[in-house]
Amino acid sequence: MTSVAANGTAALPEHLETLAVTRETPATHVAEVSVTARAMAPAFFAELPAVMAALDADPDVRAIVVTGAEGRFSYGLDLRAATESLGSVLTDPTAWAREEFLHHLRDLQASITSVASCRTPVVAAVEGWCVGGGVDLITACDVRLASADALFSVREVRMAMVADLGSLQRLVGIVGDGHLRELALTGADVSAAHAERIGLVNRVLDDGEALRSAAFELAGAMAANSPLVTRGIKDVLDAERAPRVEAGLRYVGAWNAAFLPSADLAEAFTAFGERREPRFTGR
Repeated sequence: MTSVAANGTAALPEHLETLAVTRETPATHVAEVSVTARAMAPAFFAELPAVMAALDADPDVRAIVVTGAEGRFSYGLDLRAATESLGSVLTDPTAWAREEFLHHLRDLQASITSVASCRTPVVAAVEGWCVGGGVDLITACDVRLASADALFSVREVRMAMVADLGSLQRLVGIVGDGHLRELALTGADVSAAHAERIGLVNRVLDDGEALRSAAFELAGAMAANSPLVTRGIKDVLDAERAPRVEAGLRYVGAWNAAFLPSADLAEAFTAFGERREPRFTGR
């Protein structure tokens, strides 16, 4: 649970492991959330909704910039940590295990959705790699900018998984159906220039410094407007998208709860550990 400060605003959680939060001066009304961990471990999914709730409840924060660290945005889900946390649930064929996995997955989905449902405008500034869960995260943001060296990949298909944290649902409203299917069915690495052409990002900047400057300038322009009205715009825009996304998330959750455990998934993990291409059989 996110605690509430004496002034009625939500307080940030203490001892953040995977995120760093910086509130700029009240004059700018912009906060920065940096993804400091290389991959999304369980701590990330616990911290993200608490951070977003705290910033959304802060009247001095009128826009948020989400950044990466150390020249990259995110390498996506921490597969080893996820496997350890789920244990035998991934391989247990019983109905109990399938239901446990479904509940776990819905918690992860809700964590990413906390960004999309935030009433405060959110700008993603992508530098370097943005893979898998990283794409889920940026598609939950309102606007995406990238540096010229950014690389994007809806990588799950290459790991014998159906992406299930929101990219399949949100990208259709960002890049369109054809581009989404190409991204999701190939798992290809996509350059920043290509991402701009298909609408995944609004603009590409020369380097990380220019990206950061542009992202905060854009967030500042949003923050300069009436916060009541910017919240209203997001609410109106989400009236169509949010129910559609929610239905898609519930469906993919049920699909993966039933079909994610497979021989191909085991082969993908084995090949990943052995640094070789997987040999999928469709079983």
